[in-house]
Amino acid sequence: MIVSIRKWIGRMLFLLLFSVLLIIVAGGYRWLVEAVSPVHPYKKPQGHAMKVFDVDPEFPEGGNAADRLRWFYWYGE
Repeated sequence: MIVSIRKWIGRMLFLLLFSVLLIIVAGGYRWLVEAVSPVHPYKKPQGHAMKVFDVDPEFPEGGNAADRLRWFYWYGE
């Protein structure tokens, strides 16, 4: 079996170049996602802003099976 060192060096160079370009592209993609993504939605508001949310109503304890099923589909709990 004949082993060509020139072919192996070419393959290793290809793998090295592919790895370096993959790292560069992945880093660029990560940077782009951070630059384009909106502000963190759960961050404490600053200034005169207020975070407003709706509290889920209480679970209907006295309800029948249909009410419980409707509650499950509506609130996902």
